[in-house]
Amino acid sequence: MVDFKNFVDFFKFIAPSVILLIAMIYIVGGFFRDNEKREKMKIIRGNQKVIIPLRLQAYERLVLLLERISPESLLMRSPNYPNKTNDALHAELLNTIRTEYEHNLTQQLYVSPQVWNSVRNAKNYTISMLNNAIKEVSGEGSALQLSRKILDMAKELEMPITEKALNDIKREIQQLF
Repeated sequence: MVDFKNFVDFFKFIAPSVILLIAMIYIVGGFFRDNEKREKMKIIRGNQKVIIPLRLQAYERLVLLLERISPESLLMRSPNYPNKTNDALHAELLNTIRTEYEHNLTQQLYVSPQVWNSVRNAKNYTISMLNNAIKEVSGEGSALQLSRKILDMAKELEMPITEKALNDIKREIQQLF
């Protein structure tokens, strides 16, 4: 039979050891958790030094894309468009938009899905505007007719779709800082 006094004496020696062991586990565990957090923060800071410049470069390229696909800019950059037919100008403008967009497809890796959707919507809307404009003018007529129609349609917009996308980009950049 176990003597109660021996049990109490045994407990007197073991209890402080158990309490000390629990305290040590808690302290050492806290040290390792803090150390892990510090290491993660170092990695995050190191990544930000690389990623933020890439993101800013992506925003710059998307701003340039939006500027280049705006109707006014498209027409200004089209060489000798008054000498072309409506169909030829229409095809050239569509090709320019698609080329610019395809050239910047990889930028979606560095921006939010919302910003990328805004850019894609601006591209799609501009293509739609060009398609609607060509439907309203004679395909064989002078490209001046098409260009006037495109500019008139662009002026009718309260806020150009490219400007909305630019605002989305600016808002996201402000959130970075």
